[in-house]
Amino acid sequence: MSQPLKGKIALVAGATRGAGRGIAVELGAAGATVYVTGRSTRTRRSEYDRPETIEDTAGLVTEAGGHGIAVPTDHLDPAQVRTLVDRIADEQGRLDILVNDIWGGEKLFAFDTPVWEHDLDNGLRILRLAVETHAITSHHALPLLLRHPGGLVVEMTDGTSDYNRDTYRVNFFYDLAKTSVLRMAFSLGHELGPRGATAVALTPGWLRSEMMLEHFGVREDNWGDALESVPHFAISETPRYVGRAVAALAADPDVARWNGASLSSGGLAQEYGFTDLDGSRPDAWRYLVEVQDAGKPADTTGYR
Repeated sequence: MSQPLKGKIALVAGATRGAGRGIAVELGAAGATVYVTGRSTRTRRSEYDRPETIEDTAGLVTEAGGHGIAVPTDHLDPAQVRTLVDRIADEQGRLDILVNDIWGGEKLFAFDTPVWEHDLDNGLRILRLAVETHAITSHHALPLLLRHPGGLVVEMTDGTSDYNRDTYRVNFFYDLAKTSVLRMAFSLGHELGPRGATAVALTPGWLRSEMMLEHFGVREDNWGDALESVPHFAISETPRYVGRAVAALAADPDVARWNGASLSSGGLAQEYGFTDLDGSRPDAWRYLVEVQDAGKPADTTGYR
């Protein structure tokens, strides 16, 4: 198997589950050494109180062909992030890929709830988890990434800049959080580009994460059973799909052409030719605009 990222060092911040885990595994499959961080370990769970752990993610990275290293880290604590980056510098002397995937807000937001009715503490914590963590991580990690030319920063969010510009996303706090991350990538592009590195924003489509599958009462091997009650779930994708998008970007010698851009897993699949695990290429954001949001019946023909 080709390993175009062999010798590359990656940090996936927020790799316990979901997109972060999928990205870490695919970077490992491409040969990278991947530091995976999060707050859920085999000895201590975060407030999510879920079974997924960063040690399990690191094991999957190694099993895929890379080298996974789990480092428990709360990215709201600058001292912990500084210690993490110092460790990478001491052990590797470089950082080639930074993926800011920290989120942690699924249990904190209420759908279609105006700002004056939404729980304020939960809303402000969403902003801290989704925005402040990314800023802290970039502040400490980017000097190491800039030691060598060609570094890549991927800011993970929900929605493309085009879609989020015209669409109200869930509520005030969620909308602000996801749009802020898009702007982070744009700003980092201006700061990193002249210094030989690239920053992009990246969104998966409708993700079949562990939590989403559990919400619909299905598993990955029978996820289609959810279509009877949620027909548009047919456009969904595995976390490995967006992982392959990151691996493709990291292996592209001309990745700087994307600097500051807002990208999607489906859009990059068309560009680089990778597929999801089932061999399909779901293009969720085009589907959302042209089918789901347009009020049409679920039909993924031409979209995956």
